[in-house]
Amino acid sequence: MNNLDELKEKANKINVSLDENQLKDFAKFMDFMIKWNDRVRLTSITEETEVIDKHFIDSLTALKVNVLKDHDKVLDLGTGGGFPGIPLKFINPTIDLVMLDSRLKKIEYLKEVINAFNLENTVAIHGRAEDYGQLPNYREQFDIVVSRAVANLTVLAEYCLPFVKKDGYFIAMKGTKSDEEINEAKKAIKTLGGSIEEIIEFQLPATDYDRSIILIKKVGKTPKKYPRNPGKPKKNPIS
Repeated sequence: MNNLDELKEKANKINVSLDENQLKDFAKFMDFMIKWNDRVRLTSITEETEVIDKHFIDSLTALKVNVLKDHDKVLDLGTGGGFPGIPLKFINPTIDLVMLDSRLKKIEYLKEVINAFNLENTVAIHGRAEDYGQLPNYREQFDIVVSRAVANLTVLAEYCLPFVKKDGYFIAMKGTKSDEEINEAKKAIKTLGGSIEEIIEFQLPATDYDRSIILIKKVGKTPKKYPRNPGKPKKNPIS
């Protein structure tokens, strides 16, 4: 990676200050990802500026809602190639990070990342949200659940909110402005024990890429029947 100054400047524009060690970590991560992408289809985004914008800076915008604290237990659901989980870990190494994805090859890759960077208190798990959300060791155990997954917010809420502990937060990161999607999801969010606390709409620095972040606080327990069996949330969203 050659564009360290670009990464630092764009991070500054979202009020994230990267030191030299963090910049080196991001550079190494980009090189690692691109090399692995030849073996495992991790992303279609491999040009440096696009990786900086659409993976690194986009991931760091999760910090805009200012709820992530030292030593928080964080779940990155539908993590894919490790976004936003790995960038957030670089920024705050104290967090206890779990990355969950249903695609085994991506989890195998993330285990290599964890080893290559000696990331402590970081695990990558292969599985489905509908299954893990019912397990006692995962259900309502996380301070923060964050997801850049492409699912509709109603569906994403059923995947994510069962993992969030009382007074914790679900950070939904969306790729477009999402007023209609938010309105449609309000009943599901309330049913699952959540309450919308903040909505931020913006563009990534020096781009025309629209983004939305919806911050949802867990104000009550999720009813035991949620999440429903695999496939049900998507086929029959809460309405």
